[in-house]
Amino acid sequence: MRIRRGLPIIVGVLLVAGAVALIVELRKHAPPEPARLLPGGDAFIYVNLSWVRRVNAVSQLPPVSHDPEYERFIQETGFQFERDLDRAAFAVHYPNSSGGQPHFTEVFEGNIHAEKLAAYLHKISKSVDSHRAAEIFNIPLEGRTLRVAILGVDTVAVSNHDDPGTIRGMIDRSRKLASPFGGPAFLRQYYKRVPIASLAWAIVRVDNRDNRFPLGNGMWSLLFPKQGVAVLSARYLRALHLRGEAFLNSEDDARQVTEQVNTLLNIFHSAESNASAQGTDPDVKEFFDSLKVEQQNSRSVLTATLPQGFIRKVFTEPPPVLSVPEPQESPTPPVTPKKKKQRPRVAK
Repeated sequence: MRIRRGLPIIVGVLLVAGAVALIVELRKHAPPEPARLLPGGDAFIYVNLSWVRRVNAVSQLPPVSHDPEYERFIQETGFQFERDLDRAAFAVHYPNSSGGQPHFTEVFEGNIHAEKLAAYLHKISKSVDSHRAAEIFNIPLEGRTLRVAILGVDTVAVSNHDDPGTIRGMIDRSRKLASPFGGPAFLRQYYKRVPIASLAWAIVRVDNRDNRFPLGNGMWSLLFPKQGVAVLSARYLRALHLRGEAFLNSEDDARQVTEQVNTLLNIFHSAESNASAQGTDPDVKEFFDSLKVEQQNSRSVLTATLPQGFIRKVFTEPPPVLSVPEPQESPTPPVTPKKKKQRPRVAK
């Protein structure tokens, strides 16, 4: 009888434990909270600056100069991006069929003074709307309306999308409990390809056949024959490990991309080999040697490693100044006066 009475309790505990384990596992592979607040988009970018500071990767960066407008923003809000920003997520919206420039939506997390920021936004806003007890500041900027909403004590949403429902949807999602199933479908589909503990990553939809693709005339059109998805990531494990993965429609497309990237790498290696004759920096050589690309079915994968010394030199050491030695004049030999030839005297 005791076993029968205790069985439902045991089953209930096991079910709760299983549900908790499932949620933890899903949260582990779910996009970060700032990215899950974003609306649907054609590209997503994420950076975790708190981890960058924790691994001491930017402690040697030179000071950043501020323009007067940014300095005023710092003084009035107490927020400095390079010092107080912890995490940031961006969604890129390609222009519509009529053309134009892409739109952007961002979520920022960090050490934010909400009252000071709200007072500053009230100053520069043309109007202020309200949605679910949150203020939406409408700021005219470069012919568009930039909408800003303070979502919490450490979170701010920003969007210059034409649709005001974009930022309202972000406010709605921020009011719900954190869900591992949240986030745009395109982001959730490819985020699982991002390596764990990545400090920064980007997921980009590439379609060179669509005139809406804003990067169609650049490097993307050179690498992608038609369309595909690029997943780029960077994580720090005693060195900065870079990874780029291209998802193509077929193995033939992946083979073409791999061959084109290999051609570029061969050019880099040739340049590095020519420079090695004059003495190449070992960190630079290690970086070039780590560049590799391979085809995996309908995917093309590029990997590289930036050693600590390379990163330190890029951000802290000034570029070498090449001084051209002035041409030295060759010494002019002294001119000896020519002796006049004396004619022999003729005896008269």
